[in-house]
Amino acid sequence: MSSLRDPVRSAARPDGSSAVSTALAADRLGAPAIAIFVMSAATPLTVVAGVVTTGYAETGLVGVPLAFAVIAVVLAVFSVGYIAMARHVAHAGAFYAYVSRGLSRPLGVGSAWMALLAYNALQVGLYGLIGAATQPLLAGWFGVELPWWVIALAAWALVAALGLQHVDVNGRVLAVLLMAEIAIIAVFAVSNLAHPAGGVVAVDALAPGTLFGPGVGALFALAVLGFVGFEASVVFSEEARDRRRTVPIATYLSVALIGTLYAVASWAMQVATGPDRIVEASRTHGTELLFTLARSQLGGTIAAIGNALLVTSILAAAISFHNTSSRYMFALGRERVLPAALSRTRSRSGAPLVGSLLQSGIGLAVILTYAVAGWDPVVRLFYWAGTFGGVGVLLLITVTSVAVVVFFRRHPGAEHPWRRWIAPVLAGLALLVVSGLALSNLTTLLGVPEDSVLRWVVPGVYLAAAMLGVGWGLTLRARRPAVYAVIGQGAKATLAGEPGSLGNGGRDDAVR
Repeated sequence: MSSLRDPVRSAARPDGSSAVSTALAADRLGAPAIAIFVMSAATPLTVVAGVVTTGYAETGLVGVPLAFAVIAVVLAVFSVGYIAMARHVAHAGAFYAYVSRGLSRPLGVGSAWMALLAYNALQVGLYGLIGAATQPLLAGWFGVELPWWVIALAAWALVAALGLQHVDVNGRVLAVLLMAEIAIIAVFAVSNLAHPAGGVVAVDALAPGTLFGPGVGALFALAVLGFVGFEASVVFSEEARDRRRTVPIATYLSVALIGTLYAVASWAMQVATGPDRIVEASRTHGTELLFTLARSQLGGTIAAIGNALLVTSILAAAISFHNTSSRYMFALGRERVLPAALSRTRSRSGAPLVGSLLQSGIGLAVILTYAVAGWDPVVRLFYWAGTFGGVGVLLLITVTSVAVVVFFRRHPGAEHPWRRWIAPVLAGLALLVVSGLALSNLTTLLGVPEDSVLRWVVPGVYLAAAMLGVGWGLTLRARRPAVYAVIGQGAKATLAGEPGSLGNGGRDDAVR
């Protein structure tokens, strides 16, 4: 019966191996499960505690809530074309596949190289924060003093183990962590609104004029980084039940909930301090402002629970990004753009086996390197790697908007004009502006001096990765045309036989 339901997974390869070991587990995830993966990657509590206060402190603007609302609208418009293309291209390497099918195969490989860098940076950066955030909790509650890297290794072991389990097992773990995280944000927001400074619930932050000022570029850049992870909904399309329905629901639900959560929580925070004091309070207390307010309003126990849930928020994001990274590696191995071994999945769970182990190996190497070198796990690992990864995802989203437009120009009857070019063009223009703002405000995002070399290193590394990827794509076209033919085509085109035996699967892109 399983072979009748899913011939792709049960087919035998020409080399005699079973496709069950090189395919993801199908029909495992519904819309709520995918939304949980997406929202967990966004780390809502970490964003509310860290990104929000950084936005107030660094820009001096009180329009943080409105900035989140504007970015949520932009990303919702982007999702229109993004999801429309997902209905035609189901692929675990979303950016890679969309750019390949929309622009060209070499550019698709270049985007894949960028995506691997971005998602792995986002994932490993979280180990630095979880170690540093857990240290004071263990010392205060149990009197246990542990180096940050010991805690990071414990988190790493858990993430590595879960990465080899059924994707829905990961989803259930994330569901528990995410629900607790959202609940504490809601409790803190309601408490802040119930304790307004001066007895007045101020709405100053909701006025459009609060966005205008010299720090608006950094503010929008910070806001968009708070949503990073939302785009991963289509990464799980091959494992979704009824992907034409579940992926759109999960994507729009995630953007709406994340945007609302951020906007309300950041507004409530300045209601509690007063709009005229939120910038000063953020600069004084930093990421502790949220918990300082909770401690004064609700008591030390609730604030301590919030601190504990901050740790689980980081852990949930690490699990989510691990799953995304390993699936990108799997997708590239399946199409032989990377070594074929990466396409191996665990027969029991259908989870990427080699990709997951490789991602875990990268995390382990980073943790040990930082531990031996004695580098700061928060600034040099979490902030730098997180910002690096977030900027990379932003650049990929922008390029993907263009790819969607070009793809539907070749398939004009496939979707309504709003979905195939109006929304993607509008989103692409807005994202181009936001990307420019992010790149021009990199030093602010990284927390380094204006003359820091990192200002050029971040875009330079992505440019180099893209160029190397394009070069590899051109090499495949010249030396391995059968492999080149299946770039971006997905599971069925690859598993139908030897790479290149696609029937009609690759004809529309054959000249590229």
